[in-house]
Amino acid sequence: QVQLVESGGGLVQTGGSLRLSCASSGLPFSSYAMGWFRQAPGNEREFVAAISWSGDSTGYVDSVKGRFSISRANAKDTVYLQMNSLKPEDTAVYYCAARTWSWNRSPGMYNYWGQGTQVTVSS
Repeated sequence: QVQLVESGGGLVQTGGSLRLSCASSGLPFSSYAMGWFRQAPGNEREFVAAISWSGDSTGYVDSVKGRFSISRANAKDTVYLQMNSLKPEDTAVYYCAARTWSWNRSPGMYNYWGQGTQVTVSS
């Protein structure tokens, strides 16, 4: 049974930082590309960042470039999202997701999803 479990969300002030983690079990983690997505109330789920199975390729939505950084530790079956200089518009539930082969910006291309962790940025 595949499980993706996010952690690290919370309430932070504008300009603050959070580090999200997503721990995987039940799949060959080092063979999967991983993505982070977010969904705010009333909005569709949107791509935030993704990383290849090896970690040598990453992608970001323009609104987080230079502020967020995705990384992975295959020995720990974990992917991270370091979020700096947070803004109120970053407020959302953040989800991690896994797919085989290369990363992708479309949520529909991912096979497995976590339950999400809430990130709230106060102004």
